[in-house]
Amino acid sequence: MMKRRAKLILDNGTQFYGWSFGYEAFAVGEVVFNTAMTGYPESLTDPSYAGQILVTTYPLIGNYGVPDTGLGKNGLPLFMESEKIHVKALVVADYSEAYSHWNANESLATWLKREKIVAISGIDTRRLTMMLRERGVMMGKIEIEGLSSIDNQYHADYGSVNWVEQVSCKEVITYKPEGSIVNKKVVLVDCGVKAYIIRCLLRRGIEVIRVPWDYDFNQLEFDGLFLANGPGDPERCGETVEHIRTFLQNEHVRPCMGICLGNQLLAKAAGAKTYKLKYGHRSHNQPVQKVGTTQCFITSQNHGYAVDDSTLPADWQPLFVNMNDGSNEGIRHQSMPWFSAQFHPEACSGPVDTEFLFDDFVKLLG
Repeated sequence: MMKRRAKLILDNGTQFYGWSFGYEAFAVGEVVFNTAMTGYPESLTDPSYAGQILVTTYPLIGNYGVPDTGLGKNGLPLFMESEKIHVKALVVADYSEAYSHWNANESLATWLKREKIVAISGIDTRRLTMMLRERGVMMGKIEIEGLSSIDNQYHADYGSVNWVEQVSCKEVITYKPEGSIVNKKVVLVDCGVKAYIIRCLLRRGIEVIRVPWDYDFNQLEFDGLFLANGPGDPERCGETVEHIRTFLQNEHVRPCMGICLGNQLLAKAAGAKTYKLKYGHRSHNQPVQKVGTTQCFITSQNHGYAVDDSTLPADWQPLFVNMNDGSNEGIRHQSMPWFSAQFHPEACSGPVDTEFLFDDFVKLLG
């Protein structure tokens, strides 16, 4: 099959030439890199990548194909993190047209084309990654040879878009654990939740009430609050922060746990500030240390913003710290049952060293 030439153009004018192997169209987004060696089906379907062009630093992609993209009987994806691909485009060094895996259902290229996602191979991803590390993440666009781009301008700045609004559920959805006696209900604020987070709660016998990002959950009856991950700048989630703040000020104290964007939103509700990292944390091997201990964990992460520890109120303190750059990796209240992690304890895909945090949360529910 004849391949079309394609190129990635960064907003500083740098161009990278390769070949199209996905859907053939014009694509634009914030260019970010992920250093994970496996897990491209999960990464592509992670809502936290909405609005971004994903660069995989691991050179060989596609060699184990793609599993079933359908839904299970509980309405959650069988193997993916959401019901569709969220990245704007995929950039790889070497795409493997042949694939082999016991769970493979189709090739990566077939899946990308069906979901109309642009992809380009043959790129020097080492040079591209070094550039992103030096200059920070940049906007970029992909053009396919022979196709005229509808818009030759770059998209509005990534941070100016409310990506959470685009990926959040539109109505309240309830999930009940199978074969378990439900004795606790948890409201999960969907800012772009990964399916495995819901699975982790269901496995522990928790009924999950999934609500849209701007839904006033304080009107519901529930035993605990869970703040999910999601894409973009936490500054765009003012409504969510106000609802969380109301929850924290309620005389009826209930446990709260947050993950990723949930960590940032909890911090903002407490009165702290957030900022954008130079190139973010997107990998399976981010080392974090539990503050006040010698415990260190290897974690899976996907975020471009972080909490400013110095702005935490006196009754809040850091829970984890990143061992690479010293940035915040979680917070906790000193007396109330509220805590969060910037990394992904459910780690799908990635290491499961910190899944015990779900057990800690369930214990707090009583």
